[in-house]
Amino acid sequence: MQTGLYVSLSSQMALEKRLATIADNVANSGTTGFRAGGVTFDDVMNGLTDKSVSFVSAGDDFYDTRAGALQETGSPFDFAVQGDAWFAVETPAGPMMSRDGRFTMLDTGELVTLEGHPVLDAGGAPLLLDPQAGPPEAGADGTLRQNGQLLGAIGLFAFTPGPGAVRYGNSGFLPDQQPQPVVDRPDVGVAQGFLEGSNVNPVKEMMRLIEVQRTFEQVTALARDGDTAMKDAIKTLGS
Repeated sequence: MQTGLYVSLSSQMALEKRLATIADNVANSGTTGFRAGGVTFDDVMNGLTDKSVSFVSAGDDFYDTRAGALQETGSPFDFAVQGDAWFAVETPAGPMMSRDGRFTMLDTGELVTLEGHPVLDAGGAPLLLDPQAGPPEAGADGTLRQNGQLLGAIGLFAFTPGPGAVRYGNSGFLPDQQPQPVVDRPDVGVAQGFLEGSNVNPVKEMMRLIEVQRTFEQVTALARDGDTAMKDAIKTLGS
């Protein structure tokens, strides 16, 4: 009977982790460039006999790599990645991969995020513009020009957020491996005056939330019934 309680407990712990992931997705359904997260679980067998017990694993994180919908803003400092690539941003924790293209220009000419983190070029160096020349004009390949003069290019990097990646900021990731710059690929580029929305589907996430809540209630009832059965057995044996 104790085994049933342990199985129920492992299930509740897994459901709690899944619930936290769903709640994070719902909370960021309106976050620019956000990638929805998920959790996969596996069976963990205790023993190899006919009395073996199956528990649930702690779960492995994964991230939905589908692009979000593009939203036109018209701002010359808003950029969206087109294709399978990411912006690179320098943060106190190291280079961050992001699909959030809400940038601005400092008085020094440095192109930065809304949090003040420098935007990097393909070589990993901060982008510097002419603060007196007004907003830049971006080409489809990410090149930046002011008054017709080429000043640099927004770096685009190949990156897939895996289990070792760590979320950072609103929608970025700290990579577990060195991302490689994307060059000479016609399917990858930058759209100026656009932002990429979150790829979270709020309706599906709410349905998953209801499903997890119901499952948690069922598992809790199972644990309660198992505890009651054990108490009844003790009373019977004791008498």
